[in-house]
Amino acid sequence: MDKTARMKELIAILNEASRAYYAQDREIMSNYEYDKLYDELVSLEEETGTVMAGSPTVSVGYEAVDELPKERHESPMLSLGKTKSREDLRDWLGEQKGLLSWKLDGLTIVLTYRDGQLFKAVTRGNGEIGEVITGNARVFVNLPLSIPFKGELVLRGEAVITYEDFRKINEQIEDADARYKNPRNLCSGSVRQLNNEITAQRNVRFFAFALVKADDVDFQNSRKEQFLFLQKLGFEVVEFKEVDSDTILSAVEEFENKVAGYSVPSDGLVLIYDDIAYGLSLGRTAKFPRDSIAFKWADETAETTLREIEWSASRTGLINPVAIFDPVELEGTTVSRASVHNISIVRGLKLGIGDRITVYKANMIIPQIAENLTGSDTLPIPDTCPVCGGATKIEQVNDVQSLYCTNPDCDAKKLKAFTLFVSRDAMNIDGLSEATLEKFLGRGYLHTFADLFHLGKYEEEIIEMEGFGEKSFRNLMESLERARKTTLPRVIYGLGIANIGLANAKMLCREYHDDLERMMEADVEELSLIDGIGGVIAGTFHDYWQSETNRENMKKLLKELEIEQIEVDESALTLQGKVFVVTGSLEHFDGRSALKELIESRGGKVTGSVTGKTTCLINNDIASNSSKNKKAKELEVPIVTEEDFMRQYLDMEV
Repeated sequence: MDKTARMKELIAILNEASRAYYAQDREIMSNYEYDKLYDELVSLEEETGTVMAGSPTVSVGYEAVDELPKERHESPMLSLGKTKSREDLRDWLGEQKGLLSWKLDGLTIVLTYRDGQLFKAVTRGNGEIGEVITGNARVFVNLPLSIPFKGELVLRGEAVITYEDFRKINEQIEDADARYKNPRNLCSGSVRQLNNEITAQRNVRFFAFALVKADDVDFQNSRKEQFLFLQKLGFEVVEFKEVDSDTILSAVEEFENKVAGYSVPSDGLVLIYDDIAYGLSLGRTAKFPRDSIAFKWADETAETTLREIEWSASRTGLINPVAIFDPVELEGTTVSRASVHNISIVRGLKLGIGDRITVYKANMIIPQIAENLTGSDTLPIPDTCPVCGGATKIEQVNDVQSLYCTNPDCDAKKLKAFTLFVSRDAMNIDGLSEATLEKFLGRGYLHTFADLFHLGKYEEEIIEMEGFGEKSFRNLMESLERARKTTLPRVIYGLGIANIGLANAKMLCREYHDDLERMMEADVEELSLIDGIGGVIAGTFHDYWQSETNRENMKKLLKELEIEQIEVDESALTLQGKVFVVTGSLEHFDGRSALKELIESRGGKVTGSVTGKTTCLINNDIASNSSKNKKAKELEVPIVTEEDFMRQYLDMEV
């Protein structure tokens, strides 16, 4: 293949990967592979002196999605040139002083303040045009809504979700298939919500990394002074160190020693000249500013042997490949498994059992296959499901091929589906663990959700099962009876419709006043108009009801249930317009979810983070030094006990 043809091929591959990553929150190749192909393209462009239109080396990102308003940035948001060489970093700095900081892995946001108030927040988008997310930025947990500076202030920073919050949010999602893959995807989806109540529950944080404009302020020609200025205004600034040619290498090492335990996702470092005038005098290329450069960690790789591909089926029918290899040490831990994500990546790596492969940890955290040194391309793609033995098929969505089980009665699909259906936020049926459901499915007791309510006819068999007895059976029957009385949002969430979480189910039911028939007949366009739904969710919800089997199974299920009809009494909406945060243990309610339901039934809102809009924080431990208490005190938000809340806001005697 000649060099020009190879360049065209690389441009197509890299642009598709960028579109998936930035615009669609998908990942079709590893960072390692992307960087390798990108560097090859740069080398070919330098060698040939030709840069093709559409090359990612001169274009930045992709168009923003359509669900949010778009706005053009006053000045383009450029990508950064990059290096993995510490010596190159020192040579780039030369005799200048610089600031070395984390390169955070989240979503870049531009904030504008006017008259001391947050005026506008816009995502990076494609670097030229971004999405307006001002309402969502107002509920970032650490963002000042008011600042003492009254001139126009424009700054840039990264919206992120910490590893700890990412873990907590995923733990609350009982359906493993619905969990988020990494903090960046969770953050991107959270920041770009149409309903900022969902954003508020995600603990999104903002770290400033650049000051664009501040009217009539003298920063003594220093980037450091700009950072200190932003800190004084109340912004959290990305952690940075002052460096020169003598200290740059030790500073990089300090950051490297911290990255494995750092609470915020980071994919490298950024070095910028402290001298503002000098940096600006250097100008820019078509894509990169010349006053700053990104440093990406040189991934520690290890060579090993691929021993097996484990094919794991999910409730959606998707069968995920996981590579099993001889254990190796990476970044201080032993690893022996890595997700390969989909068939496209399997084929791109040309995998075969026994191949010699190199593995690394993406961002020093997530094990990935870097390269296949053998490239035998002999791995058979299973034509039968590993769980049920049913036929599989490869489906292509956009540019990604994935393997699916075609058997609608696949036990893996059924098990995961039933596990979600009986979970706490759905039908809340105690006594039905995944292991118990697996036994019931294996014996043929369960085919549709309605069958759960007829388990009583297998009383003798169930009592004789290992781990069961008369008391366990009786408890299960009582739990099933309690579950018969439920709400429509819980039922719809429990069905496991793709992209339909409990919050979305509540929105749909509220919009249609619990009229299921109207919901089932609504078309995509009508559903898309509902605040917080959007085209993707509308599409999957609509498609679900096009199946006669799904409709028939729903009819059977509804015969077993008593759906509570929630009559909205406008006079009872005594908490309308009020926003509450609940934390800690409760004494008068059966958990925080029960209190949340009561507040919502009276028109109020419950969010996960204290902001300037919070009416009060409900916490029985008023004197604690918890982060929520500290935030409430900073914002002068009242902290009340459960009993005080009941007296003051619910007019209840305690």
